[in-house]
Amino acid sequence: MLKSLTLLVLILCTTLVVTHSRVIEPNDANTVRQTCSKTPNSALCIKYLNADPKSSTADVNGLALIMVNVIKSRANIAVNKINQLKGSIPPAQKVALKSCADKYNAILVADVPQATEALQKGDPKFAVDAANDAAIEANGCENGFSGKSPLTAENNVVRDASAITSAICRLLL
Repeated sequence: MLKSLTLLVLILCTTLVVTHSRVIEPNDANTVRQTCSKTPNSALCIKYLNADPKSSTADVNGLALIMVNVIKSRANIAVNKINQLKGSIPPAQKVALKSCADKYNAILVADVPQATEALQKGDPKFAVDAANDAAIEANGCENGFSGKSPLTAENNVVRDASAITSAICRLLL
């Protein structure tokens, strides 16, 4: 009888702990939706965050870090395209392409590390600034071609990801 009672108590305690831990889980799809609803492009935000499995357990700061990584990966894609274009771009666009290379270098060498460090140290203001700067750099690249940019898709993606990142970081202020 005592053994049966002990087993019953153990099962009830285990069930309570498991149930309670599910209730206080740090994040779920609703948290991603709620966070993304406060950004300029909710659907794109949800798409980016849901693509990373860490989003299911991340808090808002973690979601911001995931978005910084999106900026980084998308900026690397732009750099790869810039490198592909170097040999085939018309001479009139070479200056603009070089400017884009410099702008994307700034995103990868300055903005992404600044945003990451700021979020890790709990200082989201500098992460907002870095994300905003990344958007400005992408827009600057686009505008350098005077309407004939071969990088429009990449610039738009980095700009949009940066705007989403900035909005999420502002939630931490």
